Amino acid sequence: MKEPAVLTTPQIMRVILYVRDVSKVAAFYQRFFNLRPLPGTTKGWVELASPAGGCTIALHQAAVSQKSGAAMKVVFGVADVREFKRAKEKEGLKCGVVHQVREGDGFEFFNAKDPAGNSISVSSRGIAKS
Repeated sequence: MKEPAVLTTPQIMRVILYVRDVSKVAAFYQRFFNLRPLPGTTKGWVELASPAGGCTIALHQAAVSQKSGAAMKVVFGVADVREFKRAKEKEGLKCGVVHQVREGDGFEFFNAKDPAGNSISVSSRGIAKS
C-alpha cells in the first residue's frame, strides 16, 4: 500500500537561524527583503514570512556557546538579480558581485551576509524568464 504524499513528502516550513541579536537581524530581513513577523513572537524567537509565500525564516536566540554564521545559506528568488541589487544597494545592503551561470537554463546570483554573519544569496535560478 502506498503512503499518502503528505507523509512521504513533507513541506519545508521554515529555516531557523540562530542569532545573537534577534531584533537586529529581524529588522535587516524586514528592511531589505520585505519579510513580516508572524503572530507568536516570544522572547528569543521571531518568525518572518514573505508576502509572496514560501517557507519562513525563524530567528532563534543563540546560546552563548553557539557560533554565528553556520554553514548554510538563505536564498531569495528574484527574476532580475541586477535590478534587485541596484535597488537594495541604494538602501544600504552590502552585496557581492553578480555571477552569471551559463549552464543549463542560465541564471544570475549575488551573495551577501546578514548582521549575524549568515550567508544570503539572491538568485534567478529556477525563476521563469518573461
